[in-house]
Amino acid sequence: MKAFSLTAALAAVLAASTASSASAEPVFNRIAAFAVADNLPADADRKSVTSAEIITASEDGNMLVYSDSPLKAIGFIDITDPTTPKAGGILSFEGEPTSVAIAGPKALVAVNTRESFVKPSGFLATVDLATKKLDAKCDLGGQPDSVAINKDKTLAVIAIENERDEDVNDGQIPQMPAGDLVIVSLKDGTADCASIKHVTLTGLADVAGDDPEPEFVAFNGQNEIALTLQENNHIVIIDGTTGTVKTHFSAGTTNLSGVDDKRDGTLAFTGELKDVKREPDAVKWLDDNRLVVANEGDYEGGSRGFTIFDKSGKVVFESGSSFEHAVAAIGHYPDKRSSAKGIEPEGLEAATFGEDKLFFVLAERASVVGVYKDTGADPQLKQILPSGVSPEGGVAIPGRNLLATANEVDLVEDGGARSHVMIYERAEGAAAYPQITSADKGGLPIGFGALSGLAAIKDKPGMLYAVNDSIYSAQPRIFTIDATQTPAVITDALTITRDGAPAQKLDIEGIVADGDGFWLASEGNSDKLYSHALLQVNAKGQIKKEIALPQELRANEVRYGFEGITSVGEGDEQTLWMAVQREWKDDEKGFVKLVSYKPASEEWGAVRYPLDKSEEGWVGLSEITVHGDHAYIIERDNLIGNAAKLKKIYRVALADLKPAKLGGELPVVKKEEVRDLVPDLKALGGYVVDKVEGFTVDAAGNGYVVTDNDGVDDSSGETLFFQIGTMNAM
Repeated sequence: MKAFSLTAALAAVLAASTASSASAEPVFNRIAAFAVADNLPADADRKSVTSAEIITASEDGNMLVYSDSPLKAIGFIDITDPTTPKAGGILSFEGEPTSVAIAGPKALVAVNTRESFVKPSGFLATVDLATKKLDAKCDLGGQPDSVAINKDKTLAVIAIENERDEDVNDGQIPQMPAGDLVIVSLKDGTADCASIKHVTLTGLADVAGDDPEPEFVAFNGQNEIALTLQENNHIVIIDGTTGTVKTHFSAGTTNLSGVDDKRDGTLAFTGELKDVKREPDAVKWLDDNRLVVANEGDYEGGSRGFTIFDKSGKVVFESGSSFEHAVAAIGHYPDKRSSAKGIEPEGLEAATFGEDKLFFVLAERASVVGVYKDTGADPQLKQILPSGVSPEGGVAIPGRNLLATANEVDLVEDGGARSHVMIYERAEGAAAYPQITSADKGGLPIGFGALSGLAAIKDKPGMLYAVNDSIYSAQPRIFTIDATQTPAVITDALTITRDGAPAQKLDIEGIVADGDGFWLASEGNSDKLYSHALLQVNAKGQIKKEIALPQELRANEVRYGFEGITSVGEGDEQTLWMAVQREWKDDEKGFVKLVSYKPASEEWGAVRYPLDKSEEGWVGLSEITVHGDHAYIIERDNLIGNAAKLKKIYRVALADLKPAKLGGELPVVKKEEVRDLVPDLKALGGYVVDKVEGFTVDAAGNGYVVTDNDGVDDSSGETLFFQIGTMNAM
C-alpha cells in the first residue's frame, strides 16, 4: 500500500489539461448547468430553497432524476440534448426524499417521514418514469438514507440510518433506535413489499456497536452489498440474496502529512494528523473484490481522501493528502474547513468508459470532482472537474459519454448561487479547466484563492502579478503568474510583511508594479478595523510606506472602497489612479469616483465615473489598469447565474482623466464599452460567477481577466483566468 504522490497527481492533471486535441486521450468538459430552481412549479416562490442531492439517470440516459430534500420532492431533467437540459418538473412527497435509484421503467425513492429522532420512520416509493406518478410504497420501519439496485434489477437495498441527534449529549453515540439494512425484491422495477428483509447490524462495530448508523450501500456483480457505517467507522459486506453478513471490518485510521490543519486565514500544508478515523460516507465497488470509500467523516474523524479496500478489509490503496493537495493546486482548498475535515470527500461514482475503468470522487467542501483511472493497482488522477457548490451525488452515463453531478447548496437567501446539476461530456480534446494552477514548492502546493487584482510584469509578455484579498487575512500575498503556459501557472508567492511579519488588517484589491516594487490598494472596512489605504511595497514584500486617505475622502467613506490601482507617468510626473467600487456618502447615485494620487507632491484628486443601471442588486467597479492612451475599467453587478447581467470592460481616455480637487465639483468622464464578459464567463458551461475582479494588459498588449472565488467560502471555488486577445487594435 502506498499513497498517490502529489507530484504524480499534479503532473497527471496538467498533462490532461495541456495535451493537444489531435493526440489527446478523452477528457471530461462541462457542457451545461441546470439550476434546480428552474424545476419549481409556476405558482411557487422562485426564491424557495431547493437542493439537488442524490442523482441517477434513466436507462436510456435521456432523463436525470434527483432527490430534493428541502422541497420534499424528486426532480426530473430532460437531457435528450445534454447541452440544453430542460425542466421536467417535480413529484412531491409527504416526507423528505433522501435517495433515488432507477430500475428499468421505475424510480425507487427513499423517503424519510420521521416524527423525531427517537421515532424514525420512512417508506420506499415506486415512481413510474413515464407518468412521473407514485405507483406504490413500502413501509421501511425506520429513517432511510441511500438506495442501491443490483445489476439485473431484481433486488434493492436501503440503508436505514436512524440518524443521531447532534444536539443530544453533544451528538455522542449510541443513540437509539439502532439502524439496520432493508433488502427488497423487485419485479419490473417495482418493489415487492412482502419480500422485505431486515438485516441486523448490531454487535459488529467496535465504535458504538449497539447503535449502527448505516450510510451508503452498493452492489457488486455477485449480489454482495457493501455498506458503510459512517459514525461507527465500519464497513460490512452482506449477501444480498440471503441477507447474511459475510464479513465486516473497521475502516481503520490513517496518518496524514502535509495538511492545513488550522483555520487561520493562511494556506499552509505543513501540519500532521495522527490516527485519523476514516469514517467513510459513499462506497462503490471497483470490481467484485475491491471497493472504494470516500472518507468524509461525520463524528470524530474524516481523513480528507479515499481508500480502496478488498472485501476482506485489507487496504490496497490510501490516497492520504494527495487529493487535497491536487485540489489546493487549482485554488479550491477551503481554509475555513482546515480544522475540521478539509475538502470532505463525500460522494462517489464508478463506471467504465470505453476501455477505461474510472471512478469519481466528489469533494463537498472544495466543490470539485476528482476523475481517477482504476488501474487495478494505484489509481491515476486524470482530471479535477469544477462543480457547483457542494457536490453530493453523481451519476455516470457511459453509453452517452456523460457525467452529471448534483450540487446540494442553495444560497438564494444570501443572494448567491442556486443549487445546480452540472453535466459533463467525455470526448477527445483538451481539458478546459483549470485555467490556472500553482506549482509546488518542496513537494507542497502554493495555495491560492480569492485573486482580486492583476498587473503586468514590464517587458515580459505573458508574465503577470496577482494579489489575494482579506479572505487570507494572515497571508496577504503577491503571486507571480506565468500565463505563457496552459493552464497558467502560479510560479511564486511573495508574502506582504510589516515589521517582519505577515501584514495584518489588509484587504488588497489592486496591484501595479513600480520599479523594483509595487503599489497596492487596500479596501477598508471599519467594522473589521481595516482602513482604506495605499501601500508602497518593495521587491521583498516589505511595506515601506502606508498612505492613509485624506480627510475629504475619509469623511464620506463606506466599506466599498478601492478595487484597483494603476499608474500613469514616471518619476515626479507619476500619478496613481484608484477605482472606488461603489458610491460613497457624497456621491450622486449612479456615479463613483476614480481617485488620483501623486506620490511626489502628495496631491489627491478625483473624477466622477458614470455607472450603468441595474434593476436588481448593485453595480460597481472592480479594477482599473492603464494601457496605451486609455484606462480600462471592470464594471459589474453583484449578481450571479441567470440574474447576472453586467460584467463588462469599459475604457476611459487618459486625456479625459483630469482630476479636480477633492471637496469640490468633480468632472464626469466619458466611457466606451470594450467587451461584454458574460459570454466568456459562460464558456466553461457553468453559471455566470459574481466577482470579475482582475484585469490587466501584458507587455505584448494582451488582456487577461481573473475572477475572485471568495476563498471557496459559499462559492463553487472556481477561478476563471482567461485571455481576451490583443488590446492594441481596440
